[in-house]
Amino acid sequence: MKEEYLLTSELEYTNESYAIAKTAGIKMCESYNLQYRTNFISVMPINLYGENDNFDLETSHVLPALLRKIYEAKIENKPEVEIWGSGKPRREFMYSDDLADACVFIMESVDFKDTIGNGVLAPSNEIRNTHINIGTGKYISIKELALLIKRIVGYDWELYFDTSKPDGTPIKLTDPSKLHALSWKHKIELEEGIKKVHEWYLKSV
Repeated sequence: MKEEYLLTSELEYTNESYAIAKTAGIKMCESYNLQYRTNFISVMPINLYGENDNFDLETSHVLPALLRKIYEAKIENKPEVEIWGSGKPRREFMYSDDLADACVFIMESVDFKDTIGNGVLAPSNEIRNTHINIGTGKYISIKELALLIKRIVGYDWELYFDTSKPDGTPIKLTDPSKLHALSWKHKIELEEGIKKVHEWYLKSV
């Protein structure tokens, strides 16, 4: 998903309300910059995880939910962990400290005028979709993620994928080329980040 793809096609229905609200904020900042010469820089981060995450099974996102479910199955000796969906959807994840570092880097390095014209942040003569993706450019399937967490936690039993439950969007992946062109890339790979979160979680339960 390149920045310039925003609003060029129909929104995925299960994500529509969230997408409209998020896009409205991005477009508001862009319009203020053009009309009032303000200097807002909008960013589009991908799925985040990290210490102090929300591990509530009713409201958390997929990675902390999986970590908690698999950890609890291990300590309770449950022979199976149920996971919604087929496990086929692919998602991109970033460690929260990397996002914070990227935001500081962008605030210190980018002005709105750099997002238009012939700079690295926008195609020539285009003044739209001037936000910046913050991502790794790497994805993993939910099944692969669950198996990775299972290995890190040390759970030896089975994972059951309930295909009667919805999968959601098949793939969510950003193109972070603009940010890479500014010489910023993420530092924490997924396995290392999950190990950090797992160690933190063990101390907090």
